[in-house]
Amino acid sequence: MALPTCASNRHGQIGEKMAKKNDTELWRPRQGERIAYERWQEVSLRRLEDDTRIQLAPKPRRLQHSLSVARTAEHLAVLYDVDPYLARAAGLLHDWDKVVSNEELILRAKHFGIDLGVPLEQVVPLLHGMVAARELPDRYPHLPVEVWHAIACHTSAAQDMGPLDMVLFVADGIEPLRRATEGISATRALVGHASLEDVYWNAFVGGIIYVLEGGRYLLPRTIEVYNSQARSRAQRART
Repeated sequence: MALPTCASNRHGQIGEKMAKKNDTELWRPRQGERIAYERWQEVSLRRLEDDTRIQLAPKPRRLQHSLSVARTAEHLAVLYDVDPYLARAAGLLHDWDKVVSNEELILRAKHFGIDLGVPLEQVVPLLHGMVAARELPDRYPHLPVEVWHAIACHTSAAQDMGPLDMVLFVADGIEPLRRATEGISATRALVGHASLEDVYWNAFVGGIIYVLEGGRYLLPRTIEVYNSQARSRAQRART
């Protein structure tokens, strides 16, 4: 399994569930919104949520964020014709290793051979998804590789982002518990009115701007991802 690069290059489209143009909060899961899952999926999601509650119990705010991302990812998946079961599963597990110390996270990343081209000490905030994507498949072998790709990519993105990758990336950035900055509000406003690819692109570029404005370290590979995706978008615009 090649991680953290996301292998899929399919792009989500707005499905039949796209709502009216004057609805400005299509990004927000509706209270009481439920998906008609198969029994085995319900059992699986219940187990994942129970495990997540135990794993993240030392960090209640992180737990609430993960639960909110799971609901938002599920909602976006329905809106954009992506598998909501996989989206909710990825949302529940995406911050699994946020309870791990920086030192331990670096050790685990080195153990798994994660190489980002720079000292791992410089990019610790990016590691938890990549590490979890390598640790958790043995614990949850019923989940397909797409879930682990999405989790691995959710902090740094990748050159080829598939629909599930985009759904998790966006959900992580716009879930309702996040403060409504200008960039987050702009991404939220696009949901349901633009393609999943365009919503993701807005979130991705907004994240880069956030890093630059805060004077934070920008992973060189992120520039490569940006340039690659910008070229692809330009080429598609010309066809």
